[in-house]
This record gives sequence, C-alpha cells and structure tokens, in this order.
Amino acid sequence: MVVVLSAPSGAGKTTIAARLVAERDDCGSSISATTRAPRPGEIDGVAYHFLSDAEFDRRLAAGEFVEHAEYRGHRYGTLASEVVRVTHAGRNVLLDIEVLGARQVRERFPDAVLVFIVPPSGAVLVERLRGRGTEDGVTIEGRLQRALDELSAAVEYDYVVVNDDIELAMGAVNAILEAESRRTGRQRDFAVFLERLRTEVTNELVRASAR
Repeated sequence: MVVVLSAPSGAGKTTIAARLVAERDDCGSSISATTRAPRPGEIDGVAYHFLSDAEFDRRLAAGEFVEHAEYRGHRYGTLASEVVRVTHAGRNVLLDIEVLGARQVRERFPDAVLVFIVPPSGAVLVERLRGRGTEDGVTIEGRLQRALDELSAAVEYDYVVVNDDIELAMGAVNAILEAESRRTGRQRDFAVFLERLRTEVTNELVRASAR
C-alpha cells in the first residue's frame, strides 16, 4: 500500500512514521528529494536526494515525481522510483508529506490510504512547538496559521487520528494498516484461494450427496 501521513507541524506524524518503520516489517519509508542544501551530517541518498533546481525541474518535466511542493523557498518531492523501491520489496511505503502532496498522491494512487494526525487541542499544539526550543514566537505564529489551513483539509483524508497519547495513536494507525491490508482488492491471491475453496466445498457437497 501507499500510506500517507499528514498533520500540522507539532502533531507528531514524523514520530509516528518513524516508529511504524522501526516496529513493522511490512513498512518502509521513501527518501524525499529536495533542492535545499545538505545540513551538517546529512548524506545524499540517506537523508534526502539532494538535487539542484535544474535537476529537480528535469525530473519534474519527465514525470518522475509522485508529488512535490515548495516549503520555505525550497522544493521537496517524492520520486516514483522511491515508491517502487519500497513496494517492490514487499512493504507498504509511508509518505510523511503535507496536504498538497497528499492530494497529488491520491490522484496518482486512488487506493492510497490517507491518514491525518491531529493534536488534542490548540493549546497542546502550541506547547509542543514551544517545547522544541528551536522556534521563536513569529515562527510559531506562522505554523499555527498554516495549521488552520491544513486542518480544514482533514475531511479529505480516509482517517483522522488524535495524537493525545503516542501509544494510543500508534495503536490506532496500526489498526488502520491491519484493516486496510485485509481489503479484498489488496489480497493478490484472494481470487485463487476463493476459487480453490469453492472447489473443495463443491467436492464435499458431491461426497455428501453420494452417501
């Protein structure tokens, strides 16, 4: 499956995504592409695929991106090759992306599972942002304004999970993945299994009639 996690900054989606990849053998994360410069310690192909603006444009024109968006003057996107890399390994691919990107993913993959993570209250969201200790008042105000726009898009998602307690939120997301994986259309061998089962029941019915 292609699984999208979105949320206002500070709601906890990145933590949830990281734990899903660490705790579930059937989940893997894609490596995003970006035009921003690497930060100290970041390795190309591990933290991000670091691309020049020209290379980003080239790949975009070639249709190589599943989704892309601009944030704080830099562009970010998910390469289709990354989705293929994870799904061909037999894993669900987790995309930790914003609302605009989620809409593009839904267009490309109509059966993608979209999950929106929300904080239990506005006060908790502010507390979490301040708790980072890395953002000033102006930045926090900007993030809250952006959160208003993002929250209005929550109705476009398949599921909404309130992250009041991280363990409960993890349980909810895990339950969503388990249920979605059991949808009839996602079970590749289901038709073969069902036909075999029907044949076996028919044979038993014939035997029972002959007694």
